[in-house]
Amino acid sequence: IERTETVSAIDLAARAADAALDQAKGLRDRVERVSVVNMLTPVGPAPAARLARRLGIDPAVREVSTIGGNSPQTLVARAAAAIAAGDAEVVLVAGAEAQRSQRARRPEGGRVSGTPSEQHETVPDAVVGDDRPGVSDHELSAGLVAPVNIYALFESALARRAARDFASHRAALGRLMAPFTKVAATHPYAWFPHPRDPQALADVAPDNRLVSEPFTKRLCAVIGVDQGAAVVVTSLGAARSAGVADRAVFCWSSASAADVWFPTQRPDLARSPGIAAAVGSALAGAGLGVDDLDAFDLYSCFPCAVELAVDAIGITGDDPRGLTVTGGLPYFGGPGNNYTLHAIATMTERLRDHGGRGLVTGLGWYATKHAAGVYASEPPPRGYVSADTTDAQQAIDATAVPVVAGVDGGQARRAQVLGATIAFGPGGEPHAAPVIARLEDGRQLAADAAEGELAPIGSRNLAGAQIEVAGTPARYRVLAEAGA
Repeated sequence: IERTETVSAIDLAARAADAALDQAKGLRDRVERVSVVNMLTPVGPAPAARLARRLGIDPAVREVSTIGGNSPQTLVARAAAAIAAGDAEVVLVAGAEAQRSQRARRPEGGRVSGTPSEQHETVPDAVVGDDRPGVSDHELSAGLVAPVNIYALFESALARRAARDFASHRAALGRLMAPFTKVAATHPYAWFPHPRDPQALADVAPDNRLVSEPFTKRLCAVIGVDQGAAVVVTSLGAARSAGVADRAVFCWSSASAADVWFPTQRPDLARSPGIAAAVGSALAGAGLGVDDLDAFDLYSCFPCAVELAVDAIGITGDDPRGLTVTGGLPYFGGPGNNYTLHAIATMTERLRDHGGRGLVTGLGWYATKHAAGVYASEPPPRGYVSADTTDAQQAIDATAVPVVAGVDGGQARRAQVLGATIAFGPGGEPHAAPVIARLEDGRQLAADAAEGELAPIGSRNLAGAQIEVAGTPARYRVLAEAGA
């Protein structure tokens, strides 16, 4: 972590990687692959090559992931699978963000992106991962691109299922997330190491404004951080030869899956079969049930990500084992795509110190791409398992709902709202009220409020409401409340 000096993302990744490799000095010169998590701070096309040069190593493979908070777990799983197959022996996975430094330099018009020679790296790293965009033209037509707004739609569906209005649901979110702040308060690398009570998270105040109903600022991931993390994935034989086998934590299993790719096509905004498939397959591969786990770190960019995971896994929000080992993205910090690498590093330290088994999850885009990993302080009795989710993925993809861009022909059509939010500007003024809704013929669309509708909507949760939709792109007016 860096709170004061101006640094680059490569600086922080190098610091973390040096710290990791210093714990296993005999492995530094044996690193065969450097895998870097996609960096949002400008770093050029070859961050893995730049990092390797900083570290004074010459790996045969240099690669960078696509966008997505699932990427750290996916890269660790990729390394574990290569090692289990005998295709590699020592892999370094690293990532960082320097958004705080980047913003600090903006008044000067400068960028924190490395030395002149690094900025002109000519050979790009290999890119791994799914690079499909997270939204389609259907979402874009309703102004749905900012994560805080799309995740708020999911939250509204969860609020409706719990029969709560936005205010009462926000209070419940404060109760869900307050324990995260207590974990962050004990973590040496947390951005906000301060315990807070539920009211401090949920109550709207000058320093805790509404961002997108029902989210206040303190319920949202914080990206403006300078944080880095790294892990070394190796064979047990290599760990033994380096004299660090007694400190090893073991990758037991992993799995990846995706929900229906674009949010407007999802049949239920309050469920995540993708999380269920990834976690269920990873646990099955490890030969474990959820009751066999001692610790969790569930991805937590927004509260609904936690709620979706809790529901999919089959635990409760107040599980005595806790839902995070770091404090989560709103309180530990949300370093771009790299948060889950901090979770894996922290889980490693926890299991090393206390023993047991832990589950780490990551997600990318809009609760779209999911990855899960099982870790333990003892070797896996089945060996490392990369679980196959092909059948589950086909079943999920088959549930995609047909979508339309709008309503043509000059005649409005009725629809039911599946998810809704009210988006606010920095001054607290509402500026949009996008929804995802289902027409009477079963097709779905994304729409924004028609002119003059924002004031009548107020702070109501429109999930379940009947609306009238017209035009392309679609715009709506409210006809009746949910249940009316």
